[in-house]
Amino acid sequence: MIAALDHVQLAAPEGSEDALRTYYADTLGMTEIAKPPALAARGGCWFQAGPVQLHLGIEKDFRPAKKAHPGLRVTDIEAYAARLEERGAEVRWDGDLPGHRRFFSHDPVGNRLEFLEPVDG
Repeated sequence: MIAALDHVQLAAPEGSEDALRTYYADTLGMTEIAKPPALAARGGCWFQAGPVQLHLGIEKDFRPAKKAHPGLRVTDIEAYAARLEERGAEVRWDGDLPGHRRFFSHDPVGNRLEFLEPVDG
């Protein structure tokens, strides 16, 4: 039986690791974690915040995920959105999910990310 979601992997183009580090570590506040040596040779980078892991893998014929995306639950969504905007990231609010406040953003290679927080009530 499935016990938990271990990680989500997104694709990225060759040579984008520095831009990904800036976005995922500096902008989102995640911590880069070491890839196993055999996997590190393939490029890309992995990030973690608490139990959440996002892996960015290099894809030769890369195309950003425009519809598919990870949904990342955050706390104090207003402050988190302000953090992203202060660091130059797009924040696009969306009110279509009942019981949640949410916004979308894109990483520097164009992958879509959703950030959401349940609304009490």
